[in-house]
Amino acid sequence: MTPADGDRILRENFAPWVQDLGLTVEEVGDGHATLRLPWSDRLAREGGGLSGQALMAAADTATVIAVSGARGGFVPMTTVQQSTTFQRPVVGTDVLVTVRITKLGRTLAFADVTMTADGSTAAMASTVYALLA
Repeated sequence: MTPADGDRILRENFAPWVQDLGLTVEEVGDGHATLRLPWSDRLAREGGGLSGQALMAAADTATVIAVSGARGGFVPMTTVQQSTTFQRPVVGTDVLVTVRITKLGRTLAFADVTMTADGSTAAMASTVYALLA
């Protein structure tokens, strides 16, 4: 898969509010993906930091792209579990959301997600997806 394929998956398979995050696929391959979450004042909470909800949605969405890369294309899937740890605030800068698939089974996929801003880790997540097809 190419980044253009990943961007097409974003356009064709996600709700409008997820598309409003402005995510773009920087890289996608067999078992990994990196997406860019561009800074937006609309995604900031009081105090000016990027909202945790936006980061969690970005991690969740990026996992779908990584699983799609590992499977050779989009397949229906749903989130089973996501655990996120926030390590520092993000203010005024884009976030790179990097996903590594740790196990891809027939019905479940497991992944680790690292979210970096200005070269340092802002948040980490682990996700589990049920593959529906």
